[in-house]
Amino acid sequence: MPELSQDAERPRPPLPFGVAEVTGPSMVPTLHHGDRLLVHYGARVRRGDVIVLRHPFQQDLLVVKRATERRDGGWWVLGDNSYAGGDSTDYGVVPDELVLGRVRFRYRPRTSERRSPLAVVGWALSAARPVFSASRRLRAR
Repeated sequence: MPELSQDAERPRPPLPFGVAEVTGPSMVPTLHHGDRLLVHYGARVRRGDVIVLRHPFQQDLLVVKRATERRDGGWWVLGDNSYAGGDSTDYGVVPDELVLGRVRFRYRPRTSERRSPLAVVGWALSAARPVFSASRRLRAR
């Protein structure tokens, strides 16, 4: 289950945007371990959005998932990597009050082994991208 680093567990910032770091594989291929996220706190969530929420059973733990279906009392959320688990198939519907915000942008930090000019250009072209709603058809499991 992708968790967010301790830096992301700070109190809600005065601005509606904040930065979080992904740990874990459950959102691969959309997000990878170490990705940084620009989170829009309090943003309206729509079906297909990647969101940050408090874990229903461990509310001091923040997780990132995809909102797949609106249900009574909240959202059904799934990870993009179905083999990783740690989503609504384990804990059910996530209440609206536990949904913190919507992910707008992801940034992959540069690793130290990418030193050649070609590697730096490749990294620069792929490192920063907006995170869009899923374009494929989503079904809750």
